[in-house]
Amino acid sequence: MSWVYLIFAIALEVGGTVSMKMSNGFTKIVPSILMIVLYILAFSSLNLALKQVPVSVAYAIWSGIGTAAIAVIGYMYFHESMTLVKAVSIALIILGVIGLNLGDRAHGARSSGEPSDISEKKIQTELAAGISELADERGKGI
Repeated sequence: MSWVYLIFAIALEVGGTVSMKMSNGFTKIVPSILMIVLYILAFSSLNLALKQVPVSVAYAIWSGIGTAAIAVIGYMYFHESMTLVKAVSIALIILGVIGLNLGDRAHGARSSGEPSDISEKKIQTELAAGISELADERGKGI
């Protein structure tokens, strides 16, 4: 179900971005309100997807596919330019997303998206060290 939430998040984000373009800098009320609603729903759906999908993979897919979709929509509906470099770049974004998914599976990544005890402990240790260092610097008047 998490992948369904991720697909919804992508579609909602794309809809929000199209609404942003159509709002003309918040001068049109309906697209402006629609943009806000769609972005809230997109982030909510992305949040639900993160229950099972690792954040690195989910965010890369969400932003990469969303970026590629908006580039295509911009070309098709808003008559923005499309050069060979842009088309190849969009293809590379999509290939990158595919590569992230394949790389995640190839290395036996955890499907739950939950951090391991080791990585959580390492983050806590580094955070504590950073806070301690900051406190030491403040005590020296730096």
